[in-house]
Amino acid sequence: MRTKVKELRNKANLTQQQLADLVYVSSRTIISIEKEQYSPSLMLAYRMAEVFETTVEDLCCLKDNKELEDKQREDL
Repeated sequence: MRTKVKELRNKANLTQQQLADLVYVSSRTIISIEKEQYSPSLMLAYRMAEVFETTVEDLCCLKDNKELEDKQREDL
């Protein structure tokens, strides 16, 4: 799943480890989210959204991800 985590983290001048510490996960989890290899749980997404003062919908690009998923289903 595409997210804005890396973009918002860089804008906030946070390292991956600093963000991980703020949301109680390992830096490996943040790295995996940024590489789109792992989708955050709802609670983790909420914690990150709070850090960046945004919404879960915006952080996780939910509208864009839903449209992409819908298109993939149509193509089957």
